[in-house]
Amino acid sequence: MAKDRNSYISIIKATSLFGGVKILQIIISIIRSKFIAVLLGPTGMGIAGLISSSTDIISSLTGFGLRTSGIREVSQAYSTGDDLRKNTTITVLRKLVLLTGITGTILTFLLSSHLSEWAFGNKDYSLAFKMVSIILLFNQINIGQMVLLQGTYRYKDIAKSTLYGSILGLILTVPLYYLWGIDGIVPAIIIASLIQLLLSWYYTRKISYKKINLTIKQSFSEGKVMLTLGIAIAATGFATQGTAYLVRVFISNYGSIADVGLYTAGIAIATTYVGLVLNAMSTDYSPRLASVANNGKDLIKVINKQAVLLVTTLAPLIILFIVFIKQVVIILYSNKFIEITGMIEWVMLGMFFRAISWSISFSFVARGDSRIFFLNELVANVYSISLSVIGYILFGLVGLGMAFLFSYTLYTIQMYLVAKKRFLFSFNADFRAIFIPQIILTFLCFVITKIVGYNAYRYIVGILFVTITLWISYKRLSKMIDIPLVIENIKNRITHK
Repeated sequence: MAKDRNSYISIIKATSLFGGVKILQIIISIIRSKFIAVLLGPTGMGIAGLISSSTDIISSLTGFGLRTSGIREVSQAYSTGDDLRKNTTITVLRKLVLLTGITGTILTFLLSSHLSEWAFGNKDYSLAFKMVSIILLFNQINIGQMVLLQGTYRYKDIAKSTLYGSILGLILTVPLYYLWGIDGIVPAIIIASLIQLLLSWYYTRKISYKKINLTIKQSFSEGKVMLTLGIAIAATGFATQGTAYLVRVFISNYGSIADVGLYTAGIAIATTYVGLVLNAMSTDYSPRLASVANNGKDLIKVINKQAVLLVTTLAPLIILFIVFIKQVVIILYSNKFIEITGMIEWVMLGMFFRAISWSISFSFVARGDSRIFFLNELVANVYSISLSVIGYILFGLVGLGMAFLFSYTLYTIQMYLVAKKRFLFSFNADFRAIFIPQIILTFLCFVITKIVGYNAYRYIVGILFVTITLWISYKRLSKMIDIPLVIENIKNRITHK
């Protein structure tokens, strides 16, 4: 029990550390989204979303997964203490990100008219895509520099670079929206990318290394391992980005650009806050899984612990969003976005299953089952886009929310069955003890609030459900880490200081 408690405490500490920086980023993102929503409206948000998602899809294709594979290579080279290996690895990484960044920029520039037609149904935005093509170079070089910071364990510098970039990006881009309206979208995207690039360059100057003279051929030869692993990761990312892109393009062509903006805003609200928890936990979760990847029993224990903590943490948050979603939308955006409330309620239900499937899916990467991981994601993306198209045709924006729930429900079942076959995975009693009551309460709250609508009864019933889920989560969390003892330890530290 003491071992389990220490394990949970370690997870929570790591989540708190990396989550703190993410929270500040989210606050800045909320402010930016609020300005965009008020100054540009749903149409402006839709245009920005389509341009960004279009460049993201090309970036995922031409980036070769160097964001992930590069960290592995740099950290291994850095840990050996071998200067030649470190210098070679850093030199290769810098050359590869430069070459892949240039490739992405050229491809975007050449395909600008096609991208405009695919995204907007016309060539009106060809010039916009030509202008933003430069950010694929900026972003890829920035990725390389962030990889160097992470691979050499400079986490404080990563936090500073990211946070300062978000703040400066907000300060310098919002006036463009105010002065130029929709015409300020492209300059704002370019400036935000350039700011982040300059900041990461400033912090990577502290990393000492000696550049090795390598030809392009030698660079690809030395970076073969990095590229091989990266291609598998990139293929998965490309499929995921492609699905998101195709859904937005379909909405734009079948519905309207305004609906793209509403959909983008709704998904952002739902995924940002759950993503905060997942991103913060992934920093600690990934290496813990990797350390037990070859031991089936320990691997299953780690996955179950992560799933238990996720459900414990997210259940109250999900119900809070379902109950108060109308107020959240108005605060974060404006009254023009009220119609996405129904969609977000369904998406929040889907977040339960997204969290659980996320816990399992990490195991395939940890075990080196990159092929299984890719095939899983490919199959999931096929039925995800199919359900999204059907949902939007039948029920509009609400149908997209339903599709999100059904997609992640199927994905969770798929992950469970594949993991069960690959390494005999199963959910333990601890997981069932927290998941069953929390999912039942969440569905009950969802149904009742749908019936009563938006009136005083909704909030009375909602607060009751929130209180119950908080109590269940508190009892479970206290069992995991002994909350009274943790509070007492904190008091003692403060007193001694």
